[in-house]
Amino acid sequence: MPRSVDDLAPRDSEPGDSDAEDTQCAGVNPTRRRYLATAGVGLSIPTAGFVSSDADGSTSHSETDERERESVSDLPLFDAHTHITPAEARGRDPLSADQLVDWMDANGIDRAVVLPLGFPESFPVEIPTSWVLDELEAYPDRLVPFCSIDPREVDGEDAARDLLEHYISRGARGFGELKVEMDIDDERLESLYELCADYGLPIIFHTDQQSMTDEVGLPRLEDVLASYPDVNFVAHAHGWWAHIDSDVEPVDLGSIPEGSITSRGRIWDLLAEYDNIYGDISTLGGWNALTRDHEHGQALLESHHDQLVFGTDYLFPGQEIPHFDLFDQFDLGLDAWANIRYRNIEALLR
Repeated sequence: MPRSVDDLAPRDSEPGDSDAEDTQCAGVNPTRRRYLATAGVGLSIPTAGFVSSDADGSTSHSETDERERESVSDLPLFDAHTHITPAEARGRDPLSADQLVDWMDANGIDRAVVLPLGFPESFPVEIPTSWVLDELEAYPDRLVPFCSIDPREVDGEDAARDLLEHYISRGARGFGELKVEMDIDDERLESLYELCADYGLPIIFHTDQQSMTDEVGLPRLEDVLASYPDVNFVAHAHGWWAHIDSDVEPVDLGSIPEGSITSRGRIWDLLAEYDNIYGDISTLGGWNALTRDHEHGQALLESHHDQLVFGTDYLFPGQEIPHFDLFDQFDLGLDAWANIRYRNIEALLR
């Protein structure tokens, strides 16, 4: 059910609470991931039996989830990255919420995050938050709306806060897809990051050579992660996934590098050093990063399954999605697969 603005009162009043296309200092306040693991934040999400919470707020899973699953396909599947589109774009038919749910049913997807694309440069057809919220009202148990705000189109932080609270009151549970032609550390984005920290909203962002830009090595992203430890960022697209390899050229930030991985790149370091960064495996960029070198793909899944979320970036009818084959291509325990398939994204939405 949609959460109210009261459920998401700014967190600074709560003591101890920190946090498809081409750390905080130790001993001070808990990071947001640790907070999520030990306390509830007033958000009720229908989970269809995915996750339950004990009286102390800790997450528990049924014996069916933990011990009696016979195969990966028996685990719930939560797609962290989908869209619906109001009109034809790039020669592709529009995609309605009804069509998205039909596709989910056909592919064994239990729930999905649906992301607007509300920035003029992000897609040929605008996918505004208000339209997404309207369309998803018929599927409150299947589709989870996010919201977006263009900082260039609101008059100050108060106006942005009012708009964000309006979206939250209508059911928005995260921010994104943040795909705007700015550096990822652009000062115009600072108020949005601060608001998402206040209201506990995760941010799914797209980074490449044009949107949410960074340099080779992702120094701007690291600065943002360190500056906003209370925000959980979910990284998506080529600029992030190219850094699975240490051998990265500027052109790779907007393309899909081929060939085996020479050595572990920057994302391994960021995932190890910051608990407020996650990787969204959607698009061919994510698929390629995991499959171009099976040994390194396997190692990333094994070492960081608690920071990866399954996603497809499904955007138009008939789109080919190879990501369902991941579950057959890699050998992980059911507990690790459960994190990637649904637990991580559910934790981010609480």
